[in-house]
Amino acid sequence: MTKENSTIEKMLDIDGDLTSYDKDGNLNVGVEILSIDKITANPNQPRKKFDENLLEELAVSIKNYGVVQPIIVCPIGNDSYEIVAGERRFRANKIAGNTTIPVIIKNLTRKQIKEISLIENLQRQDLNPIEEAQAYKSLIDEYGFTQEQLADKLGKSRPVITNSLRLLNLNPVVIDMVVNGRLSAGHARCLTSIKDYIVQNTYAIAACDKQLSVRQLELMVRNYLNPNKKQKLPQEQSVELKDLANIMNRKFGTKVYAVGNNNKGRIYIDYYSTADLDRIFEIMAKIKD
Repeated sequence: MTKENSTIEKMLDIDGDLTSYDKDGNLNVGVEILSIDKITANPNQPRKKFDENLLEELAVSIKNYGVVQPIIVCPIGNDSYEIVAGERRFRANKIAGNTTIPVIIKNLTRKQIKEISLIENLQRQDLNPIEEAQAYKSLIDEYGFTQEQLADKLGKSRPVITNSLRLLNLNPVVIDMVVNGRLSAGHARCLTSIKDYIVQNTYAIAACDKQLSVRQLELMVRNYLNPNKKQKLPQEQSVELKDLANIMNRKFGTKVYAVGNNNKGRIYIDYYSTADLDRIFEIMAKIKD
């Protein structure tokens, strides 16, 4: 059982493996059936985007097997309820054409609802990096959590929380690139050291267009921040140069590796003793002859 699972179960006081129906098709204890018209989505749901294709797939499963695990709702007055956990199942259930859905009703505070919604989405890895950062910030701003307290409650390390929050300081254009999946969180974190929004945007576009690795983007950012200590980006080696290193590796019976490209570079030959060095000399002498 993960820390996230145990946290949700403790807060809700339910069996994490509770299904909607027992083996005989009867509702399990604690599960009720509600009209979907009485249920509204959580306006503070951390996840803002739902994959339509995945919802359609889940809807097909619900048509065949029903909603296997009940959603969690909280009463909000006038015979109305708000989703605490399970909005994806709720949406797919509507797509499947059902007018009712199995639920577990829990009386919770706004703080508990927000925490549970965040934890559920983090467990399922449903949040994009910006949604995750915004959810962390919301909990900190509204309920006074320190980063340390939030990390402990969510089963994360403090650096994870800190690095996530830094993404919110990026250029809004760059943030949008992360939300849309054009730029990874790793690439975006590289850019948080750059304060100039225009430079951030330029480097983000370059990372996308040139398909730079995170390491390559890190070097670009480092060179920008320390112009007197420029480091060249690693250059792609040709197949011929790689083959040469492999051939020498087999001939000399030791590690041989090349650094650079076809125009300029170095070839290194490892040896581990005087005898090993003598053996390499003998091989080279034969090649020379």
